Amino acid sequence: MRNDLAAGVHPRRLFVFNGGFLRGPVRRILDLAGWSPRIGLPGPGDSVAVWGAAGTAWRGRKIAASRNAGLVHVEDAFLRSVLPGRERSTSMRRGPLGLIVDPVGIHFDPDAPSLIETMITADHSALHAQARDAIARMIAADISKYNAHLPDARAPAPGYVLVVDQVAGDASLLGAGRDAFLAMLAAARAENPASRIVIRAHPETSRGLRAGHFTAADLRKDEEISDGPLSPWRLLAGAKAVYTFSSQLGYEAMLAAHRPRIFGAPFFAGWGLSDDEREFARRSPRPIEALFAASHLLAPIWYDPCTDRLTDFDGALNQLEAEAKVWRQDHAGHVAYGMRLWKRPHIARGFGSVRPVRFTRKPSPQVSLVWANKAKDIPGTAALRIEDGFLRSRGLGAELVPPLSLVADDLGIYYDPTRPSRLEHLIDTVPPAGGAVRAAQLRAALIAARVTKYNLGGQVMLPPCDGRKRILVPGQVEDDASIRLGAGRERTNLGLLERVRADNPDAFLIFKPHPDVEAGLRPGQIESAQLSRLADHIAANSDPVALLSEVDEVWTMTSTLGFEALLRHIPVTTLGAPFYAGYGLTRDLGPIPERRTARPGLDALAHAVLIAYPRYLDPVSGLPCPPETALLRLSSADRRWQGPGLRLLAKAQGALAGHDWIWRR
Repeated sequence: MRNDLAAGVHPRRLFVFNGGFLRGPVRRILDLAGWSPRIGLPGPGDSVAVWGAAGTAWRGRKIAASRNAGLVHVEDAFLRSVLPGRERSTSMRRGPLGLIVDPVGIHFDPDAPSLIETMITADHSALHAQARDAIARMIAADISKYNAHLPDARAPAPGYVLVVDQVAGDASLLGAGRDAFLAMLAAARAENPASRIVIRAHPETSRGLRAGHFTAADLRKDEEISDGPLSPWRLLAGAKAVYTFSSQLGYEAMLAAHRPRIFGAPFFAGWGLSDDEREFARRSPRPIEALFAASHLLAPIWYDPCTDRLTDFDGALNQLEAEAKVWRQDHAGHVAYGMRLWKRPHIARGFGSVRPVRFTRKPSPQVSLVWANKAKDIPGTAALRIEDGFLRSRGLGAELVPPLSLVADDLGIYYDPTRPSRLEHLIDTVPPAGGAVRAAQLRAALIAARVTKYNLGGQVMLPPCDGRKRILVPGQVEDDASIRLGAGRERTNLGLLERVRADNPDAFLIFKPHPDVEAGLRPGQIESAQLSRLADHIAANSDPVALLSEVDEVWTMTSTLGFEALLRHIPVTTLGAPFYAGYGLTRDLGPIPERRTARPGLDALAHAVLIAYPRYLDPVSGLPCPPETALLRLSSADRRWQGPGLRLLAKAQGALAGHDWIWRR
């Protein structure tokens, strides 16, 4: 049973008496799910929507009863946002990521069944394996309902008893107040007399938005309130026992293999997975997978705010993970150095969703963002090194086309093999649950969409195959940092071609000039006579995807086209040390760092390079987005989001290439 209506069904009329239903994402989600919110008086067969147990809900209940109409309870789903919905201090605010639209009851009221309860009791065992993977992935991604937590936040020393506070007056408390929470704290002390107590404050209480039930005056010696940006999963990992009234953190404790003491009546109590203060006559033991399948996979209507369409749990988690990654890197704001003038609006948009980016021309210890090739100017190593990502744009960076993806590396930068980078660390790390499968799906979609880094198009006019092995040799920009730092003995395009010809005297060599070199923007040209002597075909202005489908191998110094070939299972020989070399997936003839000992497999490598390492910005919604959304934009024929202004500026740049101080400033 799904909570959204089947496609093609005539929208059901949903009468509302709260203006929030008629605007923004809530209205849009309901529309997409087959409901038609409106004002007026319902008739038999119509439904009335109320928001949970909000203060205005009584009106809807009264009208539904008097008009013989159905009653639908609407609530946020269990993944929502980075900051609480009441927070108004960031441009990353958006509406809910999903809704639970419940025509049966309301999940935090045990006096009557609810949609989630009926789904838990139904047989959805076919979804249990998916539920286990989803739980593991959510924990590995450090994602909860709200996600303003930081990886380096201080955690209490392990071995404590965790008592979970909630905001006063929350509907799920069913009228319980401070006395009930003090009684829960007293029980935690009595049942764990030798243990430290840690009280977890609600995120809204921590941010000063709503009051909780505990204060510092309630604490004894060695007890503390945890109200910092600490991940719920890290907090749960250090707890030896968990006490909760009805908080979602109590449910997450169960997902993290705790057996919490529950003093209220949430939907996750009464299933044999917790120690409950009250009895639940309708409920009998069920596995945790049954609860999660109901609460996260089946009941919610998940929404993708970038593509403006419904999605599933994985799509919602992908989006929230992208937003959380950006917030965790940007929450303190940035001072940026080494950014060219034309890039600054994109840097400001991409890294300024929490606080505005401040740009400076002077290197200093206050700099937190630096274009990677300027990092040597910055004292210390604290700044994030910025560079284009691997699914970048339709058009060249040197032509001022803005990027959809950037990498922000806190250790080094991917093209510099002389020192470790965050990408190397990610490649060394086993992907989270479902990560390799996700990467395989992304890789297949990328290949099907014929998308590469720049997506320039072009033609391929190769002569008929004459039986010789065809080797693609991608040219590079010879002053590029990846050549300066990562090339081996061959450091020029001419040297590259000479080496490939010497090692493959009988092969058919196809030389593809680098697009920036072809455009006259960067150095790396080879004289025509030398090209004719060494290469059998010059693939000028050619489509790299079409070329890759016609060749047997790729030989390269450090080109990302080698990575594109790997994604398509084309053998790659490297003469330098590109980011993808040294992991058992390429034939390496260059100087590979000894530290590269991991053997990740192609999909694990793709996960690190395309999913875990970069950050993506959706040019349509302006929100951080997952790579799947970036791929959708790159494969779309609609290029209006790139704007005509930068294309005109790029043409001016070409005309003034000899005066590059203007545009490289």
